[in-house]
Amino acid sequence: MTKPIPSVVYDSYWYLAAERQNIFFKRFNDDLGPWTYDPILQKHKFTNAYRASDRVSQYLIKNVIYKGSQEHNEVFFRIILFKLFNKIETWELLNEKLTDISFESFNYRDYDAVLSGAMNEGKRIYSAAYIMASGAKVFGAGKKHQAHLKLIQMMMDDHLPEKLFYSTSMEKAYKLLLGYPMIGSFLAYQFATDVNYSELTNFPETSYVMPGPGALNGIQKCFTSLGDYSTEDVIKMMADIQEKEFARLGINFKTLWGRQLQLIDCQNIFCETDKYARVKFPEVQGQSKRTRIKQTFQMKLDKLEPWYPPKWDINNRISVWRAADV
Repeated sequence: MTKPIPSVVYDSYWYLAAERQNIFFKRFNDDLGPWTYDPILQKHKFTNAYRASDRVSQYLIKNVIYKGSQEHNEVFFRIILFKLFNKIETWELLNEKLTDISFESFNYRDYDAVLSGAMNEGKRIYSAAYIMASGAKVFGAGKKHQAHLKLIQMMMDDHLPEKLFYSTSMEKAYKLLLGYPMIGSFLAYQFATDVNYSELTNFPETSYVMPGPGALNGIQKCFTSLGDYSTEDVIKMMADIQEKEFARLGINFKTLWGRQLQLIDCQNIFCETDKYARVKFPEVQGQSKRTRIKQTFQMKLDKLEPWYPPKWDINNRISVWRAADV
């Protein structure tokens, strides 16, 4: 197979992954900063090198997945309810207004009343991270959140949690999710990854990947030609060669307490490289033709208390790290 040909942007992919991880560890160690001297990273907001370290993913893992019943239906219900809105404030609003967030007590009217009330007060109930389809035509719902509540009910009526539990691969889980209204290829992969943080499934994150629009832009910018590789092949290649490339560039990459970058992380870094290149390499255009980064960086000095799925065996290492640093 003819291999991809790197562009002038390519090395920035590895630099960005390492520098963003350095920022994460400086925050973890309560460093007052500056956390980076890169003017682009100082000015603009970028996600962590590891998806599971991001604020919303951390909240999902700590406060949604592993807080409450671990019965399959309940875990999946909480995950999909949280992720369809992908906004911490919306989850906390539901927690405040409803006596119990569970599938056992789920009532469409109660959830609709809380969410409609918030919208009537001018509150945003959806995150801007994902563009969510409305689904009004599919479910005959007047508002987007009503269609999503009906989508959740559809999934539960279809016994989707059990189907996911008995899935033999992440790709099969992805295809199950993809079969539902309002869920495209990007969301299906993201949701499969979120479910895989729980004990409902246990697929290797090196087994399947589906690039989103931002990652496709990043791949286009990092290579002048993909050769015989598909975009999925390129992401898998990056995961396979990460140690070699960090060594080639003389970069001391700090892994996540021994966990290397997984496919979902490599996919995300392409998305972030697309953003970084808009400023660093404005002459290199992607499919989206975007020229600026919308979100600005806001320094937060709150103490990081990262916590990951117990099956990753990272949390004990963090405790040892903390103890050794005291």
